[in-house]
Amino acid sequence: MNSAKEKLHLRSSLNPELISRFEDIVGKEFAIYDRESLYQYAHDETEELIYLPEIALRPRTAEEISAIMKICSKHKIPVTPRGAGTGLSGGALPDLGGVLISMDRMNSILEIDEKNLQVTTEPGVITEVLQESVKAKGLFYPPDPSSRGSCFIGGNIAENSGGPKAVKYGVVRDYVLNLQVVIPNGEIIWTGANVLKNSTGYNLTQLVVGSEGTLGIVTKIVLKLIPFPKYDLLMLVPFKSLDKAGEAVSAIFRAGFTPSALELIEIDALKIVSQMVGDTSVPIGDDIEAHLIIEVDGNHMDTLMKEMESISDLLTGYDCGDIYFADDARQKAELWKLRRRVAEAVKLQGYSIEEDTVVPRAALPALIRGVKELGKKYGYHAVCYGHAGDGNLHIRIRKEGTLNSLEDPAMVESLRALFELVNELGGTISGEHGIGLVQKGYMDIVFDKNQLQLMRGIKKTFDPDNILNAGKIFDL
Repeated sequence: MNSAKEKLHLRSSLNPELISRFEDIVGKEFAIYDRESLYQYAHDETEELIYLPEIALRPRTAEEISAIMKICSKHKIPVTPRGAGTGLSGGALPDLGGVLISMDRMNSILEIDEKNLQVTTEPGVITEVLQESVKAKGLFYPPDPSSRGSCFIGGNIAENSGGPKAVKYGVVRDYVLNLQVVIPNGEIIWTGANVLKNSTGYNLTQLVVGSEGTLGIVTKIVLKLIPFPKYDLLMLVPFKSLDKAGEAVSAIFRAGFTPSALELIEIDALKIVSQMVGDTSVPIGDDIEAHLIIEVDGNHMDTLMKEMESISDLLTGYDCGDIYFADDARQKAELWKLRRRVAEAVKLQGYSIEEDTVVPRAALPALIRGVKELGKKYGYHAVCYGHAGDGNLHIRIRKEGTLNSLEDPAMVESLRALFELVNELGGTISGEHGIGLVQKGYMDIVFDKNQLQLMRGIKKTFDPDNILNAGKIFDL
């Protein structure tokens, strides 16, 4: 190890003959193994961690990936699949060296089937590009992680991503119909069928979704679409206490409303992101602790107006300040820009550790209080934001002298305490970012030995030699 931040795979598993075979498969220009160029594949958005692969390959087809995997299977070479590198759990970090397979050249939308409301796409398509392409035909693919402008749809499949719209429309898993997958021995399979109902055998499609690239490499994706809603309305609601903001979230749903988005931003996070983007449109008073962004959508404007009025009337009972309504598309875009760039802004301010907890939404106030108490106990500062509508709270942590959560025993202890609190509240340790490398040490908090053994058995069935994204989610 060269430093606390950089690990190198010192035991090389590659030789000139193998490198030449990889070059023959993908072409010399798409086989990268000089140290300087490899750095772009050595990190993602997870904390401050760097692991260099021995070679990065950029295939164009499933058949090329198949050929690569057959070589790696025969020679027991570790393989790390990689999308856009926007992950937050270390799932695309090549911590064992070996071969990294980048999906960036597999970037075509293959078919938009308007009659059956489906789209077939390759995994390297940027999520927002896919959304805009189907929107042009009046169709809607709702899952929209904050990094949608740069993340790949294949990475979203691997992590079962969600985003703000998940509260009404569900997560990636709810839209995946069928997947073409290269399994670790190099064989190419389809996991299901392009139909809306399927009770034929085990559901391999849903097993692969959220498996973080440990069971196979997705090379084609068939997604369900829905008609795009005609209208949406957006409001920003300030609260004088985090507790009241959390209580208001549960109250909205108990009253019978289902917003298309319901996001929470703690005041410290809002101050940081407002300063970064130079936005002064949102009033930040000294007596405000949090804001909720609430959106409703549908096909009848009168209905939406009445719904927003009813929600705003309800919130007056939770000690909120003056409610700000976005009047036009520009104001809506400005509010969403603040929310979507929070993670980037707070990370630049030293909040390098992010946790992705999820609890029943009524338990949000208890979770927020617990986060603050643990910060005092363990000597760190935390800011909270996230998808309050489905109880998914992102917690960004800043602790002097600590850049990542893997090499600080005190941070490991504090995170274990946090995840134990989440478990006690009926939640779990990741809502949409996955387990990857940085959270696998806490899986025993939410799963017993029998559950973990079943998961390990599934992994061994797909990958008996443990070469594909080995050491992610759990160790065999």
